[in-house]
Amino acid sequence: MTLQHESHFEQSLQRDINLLRGKVQMMAELDEGGLRNSMIALMNRDRQLAYTVILRDRCVDELETDLDRLCLEFIVRQQPVAGHLRFVYATIKIIRELERIGDYAESIARQVLRIIPSDPIPPLDDFTELAELSIPMFHQAVQAFLEKDVDLARRIMVIEDQADQVRSRINAKLIKHREAGELAMEAFTPLLTIARRLERTADQAKNICEETIYMTTGEFAKHKRRDSFRILFVDADNSCLSQMAAGIGEEFFSDKFSFDSAGIVPAAALDPMMAQFMATKGLSLKDKMPQSLSDYVTGHEIQIIVDLGVQIQKNLPAQAADAVVFDWPMDDPSKMTGTPGEIHGAYEQAYSSLVHHIHDLVQAILGHAEFRAKTS
Repeated sequence: MTLQHESHFEQSLQRDINLLRGKVQMMAELDEGGLRNSMIALMNRDRQLAYTVILRDRCVDELETDLDRLCLEFIVRQQPVAGHLRFVYATIKIIRELERIGDYAESIARQVLRIIPSDPIPPLDDFTELAELSIPMFHQAVQAFLEKDVDLARRIMVIEDQADQVRSRINAKLIKHREAGELAMEAFTPLLTIARRLERTADQAKNICEETIYMTTGEFAKHKRRDSFRILFVDADNSCLSQMAAGIGEEFFSDKFSFDSAGIVPAAALDPMMAQFMATKGLSLKDKMPQSLSDYVTGHEIQIIVDLGVQIQKNLPAQAADAVVFDWPMDDPSKMTGTPGEIHGAYEQAYSSLVHHIHDLVQAILGHAEFRAKTS
């Protein structure tokens, strides 16, 4: 290759890299603006601003599509190796994180629309604190990627733990406010969801930092999901209550745990009303199918089993004999009869009760020395 051709190639390569970086920055700015505006909408109960955040999410989706195309073209045209290959690989991964954060901003705005008519609402100072941890962390994570600043990436990764602590505090306070009558029931779940979305923003920001470290140094800093500690919810047929519990656990509670569900005699399909109800909470169970307890324990080590009214000790397979078992007797909403409003209320009551119980269980596990050692 002549010097002229080499220079032309380097210019083309740098031009494509700059184009990708510019698009990533544009997508990140849209995400950050959406997060900040959704929080302003929450604090001011600004319905119009919430609508604006939801509508602008389409711009994020369009940028994601555009970036996917540009990354593919970059690979085909430049045939990158070494550092340039790590760059495009990291960019592809970061695009996914940016798309999720855009979804979080939209989700917060949708929860705000549900909260606006509610009364009473307690002070939301903790939400401001969580936002001021997670949103600047996201901004700096993107800056670290764009500037290939490994030191910055490493420094800000620790903020994720602070965000986890604030979100746990928010969850505990919301439960106390609800029990004291200081929080409208219809605002309870939306506020839990907002706290979770902000905490997840910090998680995604940490992922961006890890990809930046890999891109720049080749070091795999990606943390592994901690699936070693497993909580299993069991009911009669794994079509409703246990599926709700596992979905809530995965959505709202510690990444140190894996949540799943099973039934003594599994049903042929999920309870459709439960699946529809969970979808209104932003939790999709479309890929879930009822599964048998006996089949499940064959391939998994389980630390805790939660018995949702089936007297599990009589049906406990030998493989799960060492698991700690808790009994949470509660009504299965899929068995409820009455008016549509009464049936919906049964699902709402089961959902709120499960959120409360799972929160207390998670906090107890994290505070218990034996279990803390297993999850650290």
